[in-house]
Amino acid sequence: MAIEKKEIADKKLWLTRWVKYLLDFMFYGGIVVTASLPFSIKWIGKYYEPVMRHYEETVIIYFVLGIAAVVLIHELRKIFRTVLNEDCFVMENVVSLRKMGNWSFFIALMSVVRSIVYMTVAMLVIILVFVIAGLFSKVLALVFEEAVRYKEENDLTI
Repeated sequence: MAIEKKEIADKKLWLTRWVKYLLDFMFYGGIVVTASLPFSIKWIGKYYEPVMRHYEETVIIYFVLGIAAVVLIHELRKIFRTVLNEDCFVMENVVSLRKMGNWSFFIALMSVVRSIVYMTVAMLVIILVFVIAGLFSKVLALVFEEAVRYKEENDLTI
């Protein structure tokens, strides 16, 4: 029985570390990718002509999308810190989840704008994914808010 608990704890620790490194990589990688957009879009434009036809619009749209994605990941990293501290039912996570929902809807909206410039099937999928992510974040914020309320009531009882 004790061995099973240790194995579960080891798996939980491994997964937690892996997710933390993944989020850190995505956050810092997103900053680098967003900052390098003027150069990378020119390079991509050599192989995909519609990008070069709308170079300025593409750089601006993807720059805005990149910033939004980095901010969204930043909120997720804030939530993850509370998971690492084993105190995830706090009001700050409710606020972060609401912000993540807003940023997801914003990314979906900017993706619609990008589709006006030039349409791809992949962009339609991205729009759908971020609308679902926005809805999920908003609902999860409501669930966390209720959990925080229960936790605070229990803390007052003790």
